[in-house]
Amino acid sequence: MSKEMTNSGNVPTGRGRLLVTGAAGALGRVLRQALQSDVGPQKEWQHLRLSGRSPIGDLQDFEESVACNLADREAMEKLLVGVDAVVHLGGQAVESPFEDICESNIKGVFNLYEAARLAGCSRIVFASSNHVTGCYDQGEQISPDMPARPDGYYGASKLFAEGLAQMYFDRYGIETVNLRLGSVIPKPEDRRGLSTWLSYPDFIRLTHASLRAKNVGCLTVYGVSANTQKWWSGLGWDKIGYEPQDNAEAWRAEIENKVFPAGSMMAKKQGGSFLGLGPFPKAD
Repeated sequence: MSKEMTNSGNVPTGRGRLLVTGAAGALGRVLRQALQSDVGPQKEWQHLRLSGRSPIGDLQDFEESVACNLADREAMEKLLVGVDAVVHLGGQAVESPFEDICESNIKGVFNLYEAARLAGCSRIVFASSNHVTGCYDQGEQISPDMPARPDGYYGASKLFAEGLAQMYFDRYGIETVNLRLGSVIPKPEDRRGLSTWLSYPDFIRLTHASLRAKNVGCLTVYGVSANTQKWWSGLGWDKIGYEPQDNAEAWRAEIENKVFPAGSMMAKKQGGSFLGLGPFPKAD
């Protein structure tokens, strides 16, 4: 059987299969590389299924590529066949017109959970976002149990997904760890990043912990490194065993003067640059 398949092919079943959506994106590539030492015979995962809009090349023997559009319900049902756990990184990644957000981040996440229900998939690690609470003031200390304050359509779509995850746990027992990811980049880029940065190594630690932890139910945690000035609490980290190791302070001298225009919402609110996007023209 070819390691590269399309939506029209039969997706093989098996045990120990982990699916990564959005595998061709920046975080998907980082995670894929980190997972390769954990996949194979006698290892934590026997098989790694990689999904994106287009086929992914340079596959290892334990990998397969399945091209899939999140908004295609039938294709998503095929994608989840035989899958034991999912790391869902796919979808629209920045603030955009609602119509674009709706297709991948609302329809797409419904398709994911419904396909997981049908396939008997028991664990989803969902890439939510700090933009669920992006309208809190900068410097305000917040935790996952505080009310949501999304800063745009993107943040609102992630809030919808967190609610859907709770419903699919309560009704069908699918466990989810919602990761409200901060700024997941090689190094912090501006003063905001001193509070929001999540290093690649800490992102890997967080994802591994979310996959391995038992009895998580539906849990929401912030994804951030051990930054001295972080705004978000580590509430829930103990439930999954996440211990961040990196700190944005190492870049303070380089970035502390890189700020958004004084008086702008970007400078006032935790969502930063996303608060400078929109409103968008009405779709034709």
